[in-house]
Amino acid sequence: MTQLFRILSLLAVAIGLTGCIAAPIEMTAQTQQRLQAQAPIRFLLTFDDGPSASSFWNPTETVLDGLADNPLQPNIKAVFFVQTGAPRAGDSDIGRRIMQREHAEGHILGFHTATHWHTNHRWLSPQDLEQTLSQGAAAIAAISGTPPTLLRPPFWNYDARTFAAYKRHGMHVLLTDVSANDGKIWGFNASPRRRANMLLQLSEVRERIARGELPTVDGVIPVVVTFHDLNRYTARHTREYLQILLDSARETGVKTAPKAFYDDRQQLLKAALARTVSESAEPVQLPGIWNWLWDGDSH
Repeated sequence: MTQLFRILSLLAVAIGLTGCIAAPIEMTAQTQQRLQAQAPIRFLLTFDDGPSASSFWNPTETVLDGLADNPLQPNIKAVFFVQTGAPRAGDSDIGRRIMQREHAEGHILGFHTATHWHTNHRWLSPQDLEQTLSQGAAAIAAISGTPPTLLRPPFWNYDARTFAAYKRHGMHVLLTDVSANDGKIWGFNASPRRRANMLLQLSEVRERIARGELPTVDGVIPVVVTFHDLNRYTARHTREYLQILLDSARETGVKTAPKAFYDDRQQLLKAALARTVSESAEPVQLPGIWNWLWDGDSH
């Protein structure tokens, strides 16, 4: 009964949080002046939880097609945080083939987890955590030729112990600035408020840029954006999401570089490493409550 009450309480919170999207932050004259002194931004795209093992209209491959061929910028490169031990993802013939395609097309294979399920690393024993990191690094190295240097923990949740383990394996935690909030992949997974969501989050990022909180790398400010390539709605709307990001930047007064997305793997890696977390922490991801309640798989 207590557990049921807890779930219902969390559901009420989640509905309250997702029932409306706040208006974007108004840009003040001070913010506008400060922005003029900052470099333009470049969107650093990331995708979690894949690759899909589906043999029917594979969403990860649809995402890859959209990044390679779109009306805004051809051959966009992204970081794919993969699940190498999940049968519905990287631990399948289809999944391994797609990871090979991702690497061959110039994308970066980052590590998500090598567990059978999308398991929180904090729940693993030291031995099991060591095993998942070693196995995942080996699986990615077998495809890319080198172990992964970028990691995004399941549920984006980590502590001092897991963070230290990541560092021992040469992996750096990359979180995000803007999230599509598309971690829900089962049932109703559309995003009718995707434009409002992106506009709000980018207005918040704009304030951080104006305060000088984001680093400049090779003349641009990398802004990390997160999607889930297992989400079929996201896959179908990949090209639209690219346009939404550009529209949101324009509407919030954030200037973008002539190339608004990364199209070079080495530049992408350099920018991503500059945005990784330097100290251990335990970030609270409220959208994760919503996704956990519905499909047990957020971020």
